[in-house]
Amino acid sequence: MTISSALSNAMTGLRAAGRNSQTISANIANAMTPGYGVRSVALSSAQIGGVSIDGITRNVNPALLGDRGLAESAFNNASDRTNFLINYENALGTPDDPNSLSARIAEFETSLITATSRPDAPERLEGAVNSARDLASLITSASKNIQEARSEADRNIDFQVNQLNSALSGVKELNLQITKTLAVGGDTSALQDNRQALVDEISTIVSVRQIPRDNGQIALYSTGGAILIDGGVAEIEFSAVNQVTPYMTQAGGMLSGLTINGYPVPTDSTRGALGGGSLGAQFEIRDELGVDAQTQLDAFARDLVERFQDPAVDPSLAIGDPGLFTDTGIAFDPLNEVGLSERLTVNAAVDERQGGEAWRLRDGINAVVQGDVGDSRLLQSLSTTLSAKRTPASGNFASGAFSAINLAATLTSQLGADRAQAEQSLTFSSTQLNELTQLVLAEGVDTDQELQRLLLVEQTYAANARMIEAADEMMQTILRL
Repeated sequence: MTISSALSNAMTGLRAAGRNSQTISANIANAMTPGYGVRSVALSSAQIGGVSIDGITRNVNPALLGDRGLAESAFNNASDRTNFLINYENALGTPDDPNSLSARIAEFETSLITATSRPDAPERLEGAVNSARDLASLITSASKNIQEARSEADRNIDFQVNQLNSALSGVKELNLQITKTLAVGGDTSALQDNRQALVDEISTIVSVRQIPRDNGQIALYSTGGAILIDGGVAEIEFSAVNQVTPYMTQAGGMLSGLTINGYPVPTDSTRGALGGGSLGAQFEIRDELGVDAQTQLDAFARDLVERFQDPAVDPSLAIGDPGLFTDTGIAFDPLNEVGLSERLTVNAAVDERQGGEAWRLRDGINAVVQGDVGDSRLLQSLSTTLSAKRTPASGNFASGAFSAINLAATLTSQLGADRAQAEQSLTFSSTQLNELTQLVLAEGVDTDQELQRLLLVEQTYAANARMIEAADEMMQTILRL
């Protein structure tokens, strides 16, 4: 080996050591950066001797990253669904809650019994009216809670669609930049990191699969079969509304669905084209969970209204007259059940806050003058109809007849079972996401290993520097001869 070749080899070794040290420093500095792929320098023996730097290798496990993305989509979906059910259950109250639906019915029944024992006591009649008002207020509040959740879901859909379109455009742009950089022999590691961060962002919204394409590009397909990116990029459109009401449904044409490149796509939980993530969960809250919850609550409100609207219970009522509980002051119309729970009110005739008199609870809703203050027959009839078993005219309850409190218990029991099932799904998806995240982190930057590599690089650098120093000494010796 000549002195010049030794010097040349040592110089290539110094360059390789310098590039290695830069790469190791970048790895350590980005140990906690999301989406960062561990870098390593690819080296080979040069044909004329020494070391050749072939490029920077980004070490990632695409299959593991894909599984982690699917797990994150499932977790966000389960989390949003569970939060809706928990909030709705809190609005109705659990059986041990003194302000729950069951407790309000029990309180109303107790107040009627108390008033029956002293029908001449105005305070007891007023107490019964107050209990009825509290019961109606809780049902109305729960219904408004459902519609607010549906409205918020509609706003979230609009926000997430915009976020998704932006992220997809970013992935397309990075695809092009990566191809151009590869064409000129540049390092695309940083571009791939940025692209992976966008793919992770998309995965929180929609469950997607990533497919490699030529020239460093990738394609993205939703698990529902929609093409999001494959050369071109999909354009997703949605139209938000200001406020969702009980009457508004997507099936009825009053709420927007999704279109991809101008074509409408399904959004339901069973066959949604962009389901699996938080976007699918928001559609499920707005169009399925919220609608079902409203239907059940309306059915319960209908049962309550019809119990007290029967002229057989209150002889002062004619057919078509509103009873103790009304649809915003008028009699309930079976053709207008949707949203009844939000419109439920106590009859103004017995409510002092609306200009009525509590004694009509004893003498009849349509009574013109007070009757016998000791007559408790109507109060007994009201108490009896509340505890009487009747088959609900609507709703998805178990077959059979229910008293008012039993029907409330059935409603909250169904809700509790749905919430428990959602929490179980959330626990599973959370565990799966945590495990896959740990696996991804385990394949990420190991700072201890990187520091060990840095020590070897320092030794390599010192050895090559010593080689250059020795070559310099030999050349100086030759020049002095």
